[in-house]
Amino acid sequence: MQVILHAGAHCTDDGRLLKTLFKNRTAFQERGIALPRPRHYRQLLSATVKALSKRPAGPDSRMAFLDAIMDVDADEVDRLFLHSENFFCVPKLGFQKGRIYPLAGSRLGHLSQLFAEDEIELFLGIRNPATHLPAMFAATPHTHFVEFIDGADPRDIYWSDLITSIRQEAPNVRVTVWCNEDTPLIWGELIREIAGLAANEPIEGGFDLLSEIMSPEGMTRFGSYLKSHPDMTEMQTRRVITAFLDKFAIDDMVEEEVDLQGWTEPLIDQLTEQYEEDIFEISRIPGVTLLSP
Repeated sequence: MQVILHAGAHCTDDGRLLKTLFKNRTAFQERGIALPRPRHYRQLLSATVKALSKRPAGPDSRMAFLDAIMDVDADEVDRLFLHSENFFCVPKLGFQKGRIYPLAGSRLGHLSQLFAEDEIELFLGIRNPATHLPAMFAATPHTHFVEFIDGADPRDIYWSDLITSIRQEAPNVRVTVWCNEDTPLIWGELIREIAGLAANEPIEGGFDLLSEIMSPEGMTRFGSYLKSHPDMTEMQTRRVITAFLDKFAIDDMVEEEVDLQGWTEPLIDQLTEQYEEDIFEISRIPGVTLLSP
């Protein structure tokens, strides 16, 4: 079995990915792709990983977990999708000693014990720290930003450090990463990658995210264009999306403002530049697939 875990990051998805996947739930199940309802497994998943940090998995642990979360026979499932943006931790504990999600690697290592006979792949959306750190801070009960990031300098926080530690502590877990800023362009590809489908296979909701940032007029014209050009490749479709966004994007939905006391334009520019360099570093990490436009 292939086990697919979508673990956030926080403040990148807001449930959209799960919503689109569930539009395809029936069709996916017919192809051996299981999407259990998150309320059936999130607490159990966390409790199981916590227990595995103290003692090894027993011979029946895997099947007991699968029987508890699925409403279909596990033997009929080829690919299992799990979603938990708090798998690594809750937002208020996101930073320790200058690192984001410091327990991520160990928790994935424990998950690997449970699914020792399966293939595990982590899907992780990342975001520019210039907007991600303020957004995460706002999602916590912390009143002081320096307390939230445990006294670290924001300029010393890199996504590549997280992904490198994951690959070191859970080497059997493959990792697929994408930038939150790119999701409108790669949404259809992302859904297909999670489901293990070939490029251009029909899915429901392949442009859900695009409809949130493009005007109704733009979406109508975009839909008409797709109907008149049914054989476009994924790359051609992205070029068309970019062209339509240039003309019909909703400004308030594509422009992010940073409102955090003490953060200056030079700091925001520096974090953005470092993020772009960090994306390149991530693309070079063995065992990591970077989805990009």
